[in-house]
Amino acid sequence: MTRHLTRLGRDEQGATAIEYGLIAALIVIAMVAGLAALGGQTTNMFNDLSEKIDNAIV
Repeated sequence: MTRHLTRLGRDEQGATAIEYGLIAALIVIAMVAGLAALGGQTTNMFNDLSEKIDNAIV
């Protein structure tokens, strides 16, 4: 039993997986924040473009 616990204490695969998970989560949070910041500007750009196309057609 002690051998099993010692081996389990040395195993670092779980820690590595958690680290990669945290890095992926931080990347996703940064992407969401960036999209939220640019979302309004992008919407305004497409609305302006749509108005210009409507005015050009009419």
